[in-house]
Amino acid sequence: KKSFAGPSQGQDEVAERHQKCEDMREKAFTKCPRVKFLVDIMEKMGCKMETGFFSSVDCEGKINGGFHLDDKRKPGVVLCQNHIPDQEWMDRTVAHELIHAYDHCRNKIDWNNCEHHACSEIRAAALSGDCNWKYEFFRKNFNVNQQHQICTRRRAKLSIEQNGACKGKVCAWALMFL
Repeated sequence: KKSFAGPSQGQDEVAERHQKCEDMREKAFTKCPRVKFLVDIMEKMGCKMETGFFSSVDCEGKINGGFHLDDKRKPGVVLCQNHIPDQEWMDRTVAHELIHAYDHCRNKIDWNNCEHHACSEIRAAALSGDCNWKYEFFRKNFNVNQQHQICTRRRAKLSIEQNGACKGKVCAWALMFL
């Protein structure tokens, strides 16, 4: 299970970061075509995002956010307010996590099944904008040939490896195909 709890800091700094994150999330919903499309299609499928679906918190580790199911198996998205520096980053993060939400709504994915998780991670990495050439350039990944496919595999594998159910030999076969 992912830990979203981050180090404690001054109340004002955390509140300011929280408000900035919430404002950027709202802007993603109104300005980002990818996010608007995903929200619209999910609503048409009957998968409404109820109040509290999104939460903005400080996170540990190098994560920007995460899709999760709560104790009652209700889906939600955590946005890491201490790791999302600007609107472009927010747009990609929200789109990535909404792709997981869409996949879960459509297919009722078993997130402990590495094959299910791998499929959703591949789709999220490929479709969210995570593997845009500009971002790959800043990550110092300069392959011109098949860079999108290489990035998609790499980022999906990194995400799958964070799933405790997909660590070790049991699900190694799922990672082979990435």
